[in-house]
Amino acid sequence: MAGELVVPQDAPLDLIRAAGGIVIRRDGLGRIEIACIYREARGDWTFPKGKLDRGESFEEAALREVYEETGLHCEIVRFVGTTNYTHRKGRPKIVAYYLMEVAHGEFAPNDEVDELVWLDVASVSNHLTWDRDQELFSIALNMPELRALAS
Repeated sequence: MAGELVVPQDAPLDLIRAAGGIVIRRDGLGRIEIACIYREARGDWTFPKGKLDRGESFEEAALREVYEETGLHCEIVRFVGTTNYTHRKGRPKIVAYYLMEVAHGEFAPNDEVDELVWLDVASVSNHLTWDRDQELFSIALNMPELRALAS
């Protein structure tokens, strides 16, 4: 996919690179729903994400991590943006997020994710623990692809 995220060469050597997805599906009435995951170990509601493996692109990592955490095979619709923060172990972290649509699959609790809920678009921001996730979701809401899917 064109426009792959590139981290500058002067990025900190200990930068954690991660990727994830804002995962969407249609409910039985054709309305868009967004997946939010709960991680009991961290006590937070967020979007699925995880670290890049060696040699893996951000897009590849996003698709793999979403599958590993949710059991959902997805297709990337478009790049949404990044969040940057200090990891709980004190290292800088960048996470690239992609808007994704579910192709198939089913969630089952696992080692990383205890619960997955599907929320209507209006409920997502209030459900998320982190301000950075809320800000990212507001960017996604303004994207023509999400507006087109929601109409």
